[in-house]
Amino acid sequence: MGTAGEDNRRLSPRDRVFVMHKIPVTVVTGFLGAGKTTLIRHLLQNNGGRRIAVLVNEFGEVGIDGDILQACQVCDEEGEDSNILELANGCLCCTVQEEFLPTMQQLLQRRDKIDSILIETSGLALPKPLVKAFRWPEIRTGATVDGVVTVVDCEALANGELVGDLDALEAQRQADESLEHETPIEELFEDQLACADLVLLTKGDRVDEATQNRVKQWLKGELPETTKIVSCQKGEIPADVLLGFNAAVEDNLDSRPSHHDTEEDHEHDENINSLNWTSDREFDPAALVKLLETLVKQHDIYRIKGFVAVPGKAMRLVLQGVGKRFDYFYDRPWNSDEVRQTKLVFIGQDLSEEMLAAIA
Repeated sequence: MGTAGEDNRRLSPRDRVFVMHKIPVTVVTGFLGAGKTTLIRHLLQNNGGRRIAVLVNEFGEVGIDGDILQACQVCDEEGEDSNILELANGCLCCTVQEEFLPTMQQLLQRRDKIDSILIETSGLALPKPLVKAFRWPEIRTGATVDGVVTVVDCEALANGELVGDLDALEAQRQADESLEHETPIEELFEDQLACADLVLLTKGDRVDEATQNRVKQWLKGELPETTKIVSCQKGEIPADVLLGFNAAVEDNLDSRPSHHDTEEDHEHDENINSLNWTSDREFDPAALVKLLETLVKQHDIYRIKGFVAVPGKAMRLVLQGVGKRFDYFYDRPWNSDEVRQTKLVFIGQDLSEEMLAAIA
């Protein structure tokens, strides 16, 4: 396949105008619980008049993130005409042809109603296989990857969660440049950083300034010099910072190395799985968090997220947990036509239905 310039020269002047007006796509990637959904929700509520479509890639069958974004009430269309579409049948980078291609084709048919597209990948997705799909003829003439934004949890890194202790990890890498036996989680994190045009450092307000600076310095050592790190609290960052990179990432992938560049396909750790739990039981938030904290101590649970029915409350509670840290807030009233249920998704290592007996 030729370069973008070569493709352009083969087209008529009329078709060249069409190509130059491709829909810009921003890929938002990042580790579990880093704050991707919060970021996109804020952007939708502060879109500056932009007509933004969102693709949400859920890991698991319960559409938690998609439902949260729908509740922001920016997009008033539903069904096939909705500007928030959910890809719930597995990791997006593994199901590009089966899931992503037809959804993108659906959006491109409505290109006159869309100014830009955001893709929120699951915490387990590699960005590069997804970006490669924008080289396909079915997508290439209508959309381009404007930029890749990687969201990183400052507090988690500072505490050595998810990727391990920062100082120990850095010392190990400095001591052995040929190190090849890293865990899949570490490789995933590195691939997400390597593909980024911008790194958003979230939750820095939960650590002191010296710790935040230490995390930033470590990240700088992991990133190309041209990749900027921007602090972002509660997803509050101007749209102009997230959009408009004009990077045409699909044409520049050789400069974004991946651990999987020599592989035709990749496989995630087969022991990482998700459990979906639904109950008619209502919970006091603090009491539920205590139960979940016990579960996290007993099992390798990376992420918990979902909706909770609270006794005596007309509002639905959104609960999200990463490691030992839990956050929750009320997002909207329960609709008159929906069942008040508690729905949670658990993502972790070797999870089984039996482990949920403590909250059943």
